[in-house]
Amino acid sequence: MWMYLGLLAALFLGLHNLCKKHAVQGNEVFPVLLGTISSGFLLLLPFFIGSHYYPEYTKKIGFHITTISWETHGYIFIKSMIMTTSWVLAYQALKHLPITIVTPIRSAGPFFTFIGAILIYQEKPNLLQWIGFFLIIFSVVLYSKIGKKEGINFKRNKWIFAIIGATFLGASSGLYDKFLIQSLSLNPQTLQFWFCWYTVLILLVILSLTWFNNKEKRKKFTWRWTIIAVGVLLQTADYFYFKALQDPDALIMLLSAIKRSQILIAVVIGGLVFKEKNKRKKLVPLFGIMIGVFLILYS
Repeated sequence: MWMYLGLLAALFLGLHNLCKKHAVQGNEVFPVLLGTISSGFLLLLPFFIGSHYYPEYTKKIGFHITTISWETHGYIFIKSMIMTTSWVLAYQALKHLPITIVTPIRSAGPFFTFIGAILIYQEKPNLLQWIGFFLIIFSVVLYSKIGKKEGINFKRNKWIFAIIGATFLGASSGLYDKFLIQSLSLNPQTLQFWFCWYTVLILLVILSLTWFNNKEKRKKFTWRWTIIAVGVLLQTADYFYFKALQDPDALIMLLSAIKRSQILIAVVIGGLVFKEKNKRKKLVPLFGIMIGVFLILYS
């Protein structure tokens, strides 16, 4: 069941990436990010209120947000710091790079998670899983070659380094999620609600310093319906992902790889919607990544 939940998470993440590209394209990054996280927070807020006034009902429907210690709040705040940094880097990169370049680079995330799973959680991959992970990395290298044809130099373009940094931090957060869900016994909705709350606070501090007092930047911001869609789709994907992680048998390195199947939506549909270049050439490394995911799933 945890693998199927991972595939559901991948489906909503793929749709989330398409909406995110539309929301951030030619727009101010920080207010877009604040809008998406705030949308997710408002989606979860009724469950928090219901958990306080109608605890039996929220427990019955499976969306009860539990009371947690200050120490646990601290652990969730660390996750918020990690993911806020990752999202800021990713949103900036997505603003300046094609989605068909950004999404496959992010597909290298399972490789970082793979190493962490071995070192931290002593998860033991077999030969086919090794082949699958290195096939994913090789396919990302092929994407870099195609990217050069679009005027994107992977060695000199700072947005490439931004998306690589975002990918590493995102993988670190994935490893941290297993600790939060399994070691601290947090349920998905409790983790999601407090994570959104602390992320909103962090973004408000950043915006107070960089955006609220800057009239020119405020004029550049455009509200789009996809900002709300991004927040709702992300929280839906995270819910299925965290539910999968609740299973004691769930392997974080395999879940991370399963989530990469979202690139099928981003590259194929995204390439058509945003009319990006070299779509056919990008299908070759795309299939390489899909085969890598397949080897990991069915090895």
